[in-house]
Amino acid sequence: AAGTISDHHIRVSFPEHPNLDVQYGEVASVDTKNKQVLFHDREPISYDDAVIGLGCEDKYHNVPGAPEHTYSIQTIDQSREAYQKLNNLGANASVAIVGAGLSGVELASELRESRDDLKIMLFDRGDLILSSFPKRLSKYVQKWFEEHGVTIINNANITKVEDGIVYNHDEGIPADAIVWTAGIQPNKAVREMDAEKDPQGRIVLTPHHNLPGDEHVYVVGDCASLPHAPSAQLAEAQAEQIVQILLKRWNNEELPETMPQFKLKGVLGSL
Repeated sequence: AAGTISDHHIRVSFPEHPNLDVQYGEVASVDTKNKQVLFHDREPISYDDAVIGLGCEDKYHNVPGAPEHTYSIQTIDQSREAYQKLNNLGANASVAIVGAGLSGVELASELRESRDDLKIMLFDRGDLILSSFPKRLSKYVQKWFEEHGVTIINNANITKVEDGIVYNHDEGIPADAIVWTAGIQPNKAVREMDAEKDPQGRIVLTPHHNLPGDEHVYVVGDCASLPHAPSAQLAEAQAEQIVQILLKRWNNEELPETMPQFKLKGVLGSL
């Protein structure tokens, strides 16, 4: 989105295998009773086992105007649209980035690298950015931004967004582009599933990563309720366990009562 790398560098091709049949369509819902995946733009597909990994969407926290008047970086298409807007801004234009978690911080730093002629504002609701990280790290990153001309607005409360205006505590602040990085939620198709969910809307699973009462439906990644924050390495570790479970079930082997704890290697952020 910031323009420091082309999108073809981050695309991942589907694996090729004689038993793999890639189907395309926009998923509307998963009918677990009839064991079908329903689509907006094609006929349903039936399944014996389903692994749901539909990822996440922006969470706008019911802020009026946010979905309509902000740019997103959640998908390749959305990031490309944001890049086109940011890249076409004139010198001294202003950019408001709402949300100073890892996504907002990395976008702000990459944008500063690619466009040193822009005025960048980073809004965060906490006393310091990266509030979920150690305070020493948060202070270091905030100081880095201040030294590189990025305006940090702490204790922000975005109450409304209009075309070219972001309202912080109901005070309008003009911006030539507004990018939303203030939280995620599971894909709409997952949110609408009839299943138990945690406070973040992610589906609660058994220790074997399937829906309680349905050993044929598994959920992986951002849509799954797990003891760690969503990340690519967490999804990969979970996927490896799901493969082990499926192989055992297909071979009629006994499943372990519990699965090993995930061993994550930490969190990486780039300035």
